[in-house]
Amino acid sequence: MSDTALWRRLLAELLGSAFLAAVVIGSGIAAQRLSPGGTGLELLENAAATAAGLFAIILMFGPVSGGHFNPVVSFADAAFGGLSWRQAAAYLPAQVAGCIGGAVIANLMFAGAAVSVSGKDRASAAHFLSEIVATFGLLLVIFALARSGRSRTAPAAVGAYIGAAYFFTSSASFANPAITVGRMFSATFAGIAPASVPVFIAAQVIGGALAALVIRALYPGVTAAEAADVVVPHLSDHAAPPPGQAADGAGSPAGPPSVHQQSR
Repeated sequence: MSDTALWRRLLAELLGSAFLAAVVIGSGIAAQRLSPGGTGLELLENAAATAAGLFAIILMFGPVSGGHFNPVVSFADAAFGGLSWRQAAAYLPAQVAGCIGGAVIANLMFAGAAVSVSGKDRASAAHFLSEIVATFGLLLVIFALARSGRSRTAPAAVGAYIGAAYFFTSSASFANPAITVGRMFSATFAGIAPASVPVFIAAQVIGGALAALVIRALYPGVTAAEAADVVVPHLSDHAAPPPGQAADGAGSPAGPPSVHQQSR
């Protein structure tokens, strides 16, 4: 991958992560103001906006970077060969910076202080288990779709899963170290206290590692080309070769395009 291609992908991850944090935190602030005291209704509004927003954000930026917006997804992708470890490491600061920036923007959009550190304690055994489960399920959804050639349905599937996980997990399914850090900078409905952040990130890493093991067991044939379509088909090192050129670079005619190539 050229440096130019990499910076373009990093920009997509930065902007996508910023939009994600703005959607999560902004909709949380709006829900708290529109339905004061109605915790269940606030959560429903927050979850619905997040699910719909995530769907749209992946559609916007996914064709450039894959639409990860999540370090656990990026490093899992690297483990399966879809990204190099260097590229995954480069994605991480872009994702974290984007989520912090999105939190600041959300605060400002609702006339709050640009940065207001949350005091919402979420560190409990139940939350720890919930984040393991939430992250584990998210990666299974993503890689199952990639393995079965259905990556183009991922925006809807990922949005639906996260929306549902807001309710079936006690942690409200952060499932993402970058958004966990970003939510620390907003003392609102969607915030998290700094002391709770390490617990959440540790659980997310564990969930991601367990998911990688289970994905290898369930889908032992996952190829680097399939992993390169995580979360959605995008610019990657595994693009199909030019017409008339074999994949090994020789000049012999290539056969009919594979299903993977046709999906691009």
